[in-house]
Amino acid sequence: MLFKYKAVDDKGVNKEGEIDAPNRDMAISGLQRRGLIILSINNVDEKKSIFKMSFMNKVPKKDVVILSRQISTLFDAQVSALKAFTMLAANVENKLLGQHLTQICDDLQAGVSISGALSKYPDVFSDFYVNMVKAGEETGKLNQTFAYLADYLDRQYALTSKTRNALIYPAFVIVTFFVVMSLMFVVVIPKLSAILTESSQEIPLFTKIIIGLSSFFVNYGFIILIFLVLAGIWLWRLSATEKGKAYIDKMRLSIPAVGNLYQKLYLSRIADNMDTMLTSGIPIVRSIDITADVVGSKVYKAILKDAADGVKSGLSLSASFEKHPEVPGILVQMVRVGEETGSLGTILKTLASFYKREVDDAVDTLVGLIEPVMIVVLGLGVGILLVSVLMPIYNMAGGIS
Repeated sequence: MLFKYKAVDDKGVNKEGEIDAPNRDMAISGLQRRGLIILSINNVDEKKSIFKMSFMNKVPKKDVVILSRQISTLFDAQVSALKAFTMLAANVENKLLGQHLTQICDDLQAGVSISGALSKYPDVFSDFYVNMVKAGEETGKLNQTFAYLADYLDRQYALTSKTRNALIYPAFVIVTFFVVMSLMFVVVIPKLSAILTESSQEIPLFTKIIIGLSSFFVNYGFIILIFLVLAGIWLWRLSATEKGKAYIDKMRLSIPAVGNLYQKLYLSRIADNMDTMLTSGIPIVRSIDITADVVGSKVYKAILKDAADGVKSGLSLSASFEKHPEVPGILVQMVRVGEETGSLGTILKTLASFYKREVDDAVDTLVGLIEPVMIVVLGLGVGILLVSVLMPIYNMAGGIS
């Protein structure tokens, strides 16, 4: 439960904020352990808070990258954790992130570990992030850990952004194509077909088909639009279920060209995640489990969960991956080499770089291929529609003259 409080510290300074606790008594105890004298504490509507944080004020991934880089720099300068987070909380631009950092400062002052304080905000700091920080605390290499995190998040942000941006343009062209064709069928073709009908001349078969389609869209277009809206709502609701997400992820991987791009994106993410965690000293089973939670695909999450169970039962990671056709043979072979030579981390780093280059090349190829193809298809579609109607009108005009 979320509680909003007003309090005074031992120096008489007014403090106010929010605290998460199972109940009111636990919230009061937590505030008292921080040395605060409580003036008021009220239960905040949790749903309202979640709605506000999710839709009105998000923390962009880029801000987390910058934050990680700043923390690493401050730790390198021998600044204490409490002072570092206090400085960052006072200067961060994103209000929600600033609130989180203020609460983290309070937790650190009360004796909570950095990883424990960060774990209270899973919407900003993922399980992967928290476990990396926890490993850094255990090894005493927090500055290096936050540097690793900043580099990792930067790579993932750049890779995901490039992939997403590459798919925006084709989607825009496809939508434009359907809008133009719809306007042609609903607005332009009916006016031109009226001229042909009034002329009483013989209309070519292909022109009759186009006029028939136009008449169908004019008379039943509203029903089609309602059907598409309902189908969109159904897909949206389906995507909110676990089974629906798994189905959509599976379909996404089966789409020609695009599916190959997504596969390489997920494989790059898997290799990069595991390399970063193994380098930080996190056990392999835990690394696989965390990677499964952050890979972003239900298909590969299931594969990784199965691989974690296989490793627990004594199988090698390569043998566990080998059972799944979604994992390419080259990845299985290289992981096997890494296991046999004791250099799995290095191999995973190489694989991450390899698949990142593959994603970059696939994105460039996809964009370079789709752009001219979609322009040609759009031009042909509009051209065929116009020629099929304008040619009879031209012939009619020639006959009159």
